[in-house]
Amino acid sequence: MKIVFATNNPNKLKEVQSLIPKKIQLLSLEAIGCTEDVPETQSTIEGNAKQKADYIKTHYGYDCFADDTGLEVEALHGEPGIYSARYAGKQRDANDNMDKLLNNLEDKPNRNAQFKTVIALHLSGKTKTFTGICKGAITTAKRGKDGFGYDPIFKAEGFDQTFAEISLAEKNEVGHRGKAVRQLVAYLTKL
Repeated sequence: MKIVFATNNPNKLKEVQSLIPKKIQLLSLEAIGCTEDVPETQSTIEGNAKQKADYIKTHYGYDCFADDTGLEVEALHGEPGIYSARYAGKQRDANDNMDKLLNNLEDKPNRNAQFKTVIALHLSGKTKTFTGICKGAITTAKRGKDGFGYDPIFKAEGFDQTFAEISLAEKNEVGHRGKAVRQLVAYLTKL
């Protein structure tokens, strides 16, 4: 089976490829000639995932799946949420985003947060979604060199290390994207 993963993020592609069985070949947006920014204009994480999957199917004709992920911080009423990638501005800089989040939490004792990923699969004319949530907390400083996005300031429940301090295998085991991808893989392997 060949299927498009609607992302231009090489880190997401690597993370998801490590969870997909060899019999499912992932194609990137680059591989299908999609170089434009895929729209994300919905008001929910689920809506953005569906919009991206529908866009690829409509404009390129491929069965595909797309994900949208947001970091939801309790003390900030769910921020940055759907704006996670561009929290500090259109430049989509991870360090700027983390700095802004740490600054906004500076005087807040509640550091509870969760990562939420929704994957929308557009296959054979139907759309199905899969959701993965990882609860945890925001640290007071960046730690670790691996991972991407907010990984240096997020530690999952039961961990003392941030996502940037643990291995990709550990992150995939407990993380939001890994949980959603495993649901997707289970669904695809039943077909």
